[in-house]
Formats: sequence, structure tokens, C-alpha cells
Amino acid sequence: MALDLARLAAGIALLYFGAEWLVRGASGIAKALGVRPLVIGLTVVAYGTSMPELVVSTLAALDGKSDITLGNVVGSNVANLGFILGLTAIIKPPEVDGALIRRELPVMVGAAMLVPLLLWDGVVTRIEGALLLLGAFGFTVLLVRTAKQLPETSRLGDQAEAEPEGPEPRSKLWVLAIAGLAALVAGGKVFVDGAVSIALSLGMSERLVGLTIVAVGTSLPELAASVVAALRGQSSLAIGNVVGSNIFNVLLILGGASVVSPVSGQLDTLKVDLGVLVLLSVAATAMMTRRRLITRLEGGLLVVAYGTFLFALAFA
Repeated sequence: MALDLARLAAGIALLYFGAEWLVRGASGIAKALGVRPLVIGLTVVAYGTSMPELVVSTLAALDGKSDITLGNVVGSNVANLGFILGLTAIIKPPEVDGALIRRELPVMVGAAMLVPLLLWDGVVTRIEGALLLLGAFGFTVLLVRTAKQLPETSRLGDQAEAEPEGPEPRSKLWVLAIAGLAALVAGGKVFVDGAVSIALSLGMSERLVGLTIVAVGTSLPELAASVVAALRGQSSLAIGNVVGSNIFNVLLILGGASVVSPVSGQLDTLKVDLGVLVLLSVAATAMMTRRRLITRLEGGLLVVAYGTFLFALAFA
């Protein structure tokens, strides 16, 4: 138990420093290249912070633990929308880029709805997993092709975070971003190892561990990166991180795990989990679309919804 607690502490430290380095490096790279911070959030940051989910889900699939694989994907997406997006809005209400509303939000909702459709026959096959991976590749290519310089007048709230000092060398920014990603992935892995060991020793089921401990643990990089981005005034980077991670969790993580080993799951068992995922995806999209701003009140409602979800799981 002492070793597991030490892992939790070490994981938290790595997550903190990794988030600081990643946000500083990624936002600096976006500024230096004249690329929307939103695009960096949807690609570099979202891919990087999704690595713990990819590692955990793939290893679980190889071990035949489909409950942990599905619980990790569904639980992480619910945590991203309820806890992380909600907490980000409470810290600093993020303004939403119009391009995100037109393009990425429909993809995020569609990806959430794909999960129950894929499980209609009780299994996500290797062919279906390969199609999901193809979708992840296509989505990334679309993002890269549409990345363009952002006019100064349309930077939303991000210009408020203008650095007082001169621009840092790009090489230093890339080193910061890569080191931050590495620290986030390592921190998430160390934290999850300790937390899962403690949870299983307390008699929790694999499904509950996947939906809670593993899902929240592998979402810690998204949480750390989004909170630090919000505190630094990089609202579009924080939003892009959450939305991009939810898309890649389904297309890349579930797809990759299914290619390694078909992932099975029964809709009867997962109907509440999947229902919450779809409802939160639609609700968050409605919030972001209505006024292109998530208020603190709406952020609080998302956090309460996530807390209610966890409470229901604990007493299910």
C-alpha cells in the first residue's frame, strides 16, 4: 500500500510539471507558426494526452479484459466532458471557436453515438477497429489541411495571454512540448498503476475500475493540460484538447485496441454508461453552440452531472 501511495504522489508531480511544459511549448509553437491554438489543441495536445488511454486500453485488450478497455474509453470521455470541461469553465469560461462548432463538435457527437452502434452485436471486430483507425487518420489529415494563420481580430480570448517577453526559440518550445507530453504520459501511467492496485485490493470489479479509477487516471493528462491552459488564458487550446481527445478515444483508442484483439461488450450492461456519454456529448455541444461560451454555471452543471454519474456507479 505504501508503494502504491508513493506512485500516486509521483504521478501527480509528473502530471503537474508535464502540463506546464506542454501548454507553454504548444501555445508557443502555435504562435510561432501562425497556427490556431485550437488546431494545436486538437492534434498535438489531444494526441499526446490520449496516449495513456491508448496504452491502457491496448494492454487490456491483449489480456482479454474488454470491460477495462470499454470502461476506459467511455469513462474517459465522460470525465473529459463532465469533470474536465466543467472544471475548465469554472476556472475561466472558455470561448468557443466557430470552426470547432461547424466541424469538430458534430464529429465528437457522432463518435459518441458510434460506440453503442458498434456494440449492437456485442463485439467491436478487427475490421470495425480498422475502419475507426482510418477515420482517425482522415480526421487528422483534415485538421492539418485546414490549419491556417489566424487573423489577430479572431483570436477570441487567447490574445489576452500575450507573453510579455520576446519569442522563445522554436527548438526550445518543441523540447518543452515533447518533454511535457512524456511527463504527462509517464505521470498518468504511474498514477493509474498505483490507483488500480489499490482499487482491486479493495474488491472493486474490473468494469467499475475501468469506468472510474482507470478512466479518471488516464484522463489526468487532459485535466492537467486543460486546467493549466485555462489558467494561462489559452481557452481554445483547452477546448481543443477535450474535444480532440474524445474523438481520438473512440476512433484511435477503441479502434487500435479492437485491431489488436476484438473488444466485446453487452449493451444491457453498458446502457447507462453509453447513455450518459451520448447525453453529455449532446449537452456540451449545445452549451458550446448556443452562445459560443461555456459559463461557470454550465461548467458547474457538467461537474455535478459527472459526480452524479460516479455516485450512481458506486451504488449500482
